[in-house]
Amino acid sequence: MKKIARGESLGVQAYSIIKQAIISGDLSPGDWLHEEKVATNLGISRTPLREALQLLSTEGLVILEKGKPAIVASFTYEEALELLEVRSILETSNLDMLASNIDAEWINQLENHIRLQEATMENQDYQAFNDLDHEFHLLLADKSRNKTLANLIVQLNSQVSRAFIILSKTLPFSVQGAIEEHTSIVNALKNKDIQTAKVRMENHLKNVGKRI
Repeated sequence: MKKIARGESLGVQAYSIIKQAIISGDLSPGDWLHEEKVATNLGISRTPLREALQLLSTEGLVILEKGKPAIVASFTYEEALELLEVRSILETSNLDMLASNIDAEWINQLENHIRLQEATMENQDYQAFNDLDHEFHLLLADKSRNKTLANLIVQLNSQVSRAFIILSKTLPFSVQGAIEEHTSIVNALKNKDIQTAKVRMENHLKNVGKRI
């Protein structure tokens, strides 16, 4: 891991560096994060490191237990697939719920968002892509006329629920496919072809499972 640069909060910088190490595979599920060793490697004290570990814990990427070193979280393939199955049910149903709210301004917002996603692929900034991927699904939920359904989608797209995407270490080779799938969904919505959009959303979430 690279050392901390002075300027931004040391804890936030440490959080970003450790998270990137998990995304890239330098740190794997089950790896211990001994405070003294990690703090020395980063060139910081334990206090900002603990702040970073707490942030990572709230995203489901690190497990903190009293009296033990932090450990990189893990997940089971079955747990990931079950979550994706529920998301598929909710997010395809949501497309019916937003059909009457489609307008040119919103489509333009989605298309601009995809351009941002493409920029992260060019820059190989997989952490930024993961954040944009999260936002993409929330943009779809936000347009729903059924706010209870939208809230459920938001809950299932929380950082903790999406942790397996980072922990699976598949982001570096799955970004292009995900962007193409997002684009195909937006194109169908642009044409107000809800049935095609639903099929493409279902395929998109199935492909997430295949990629991990």
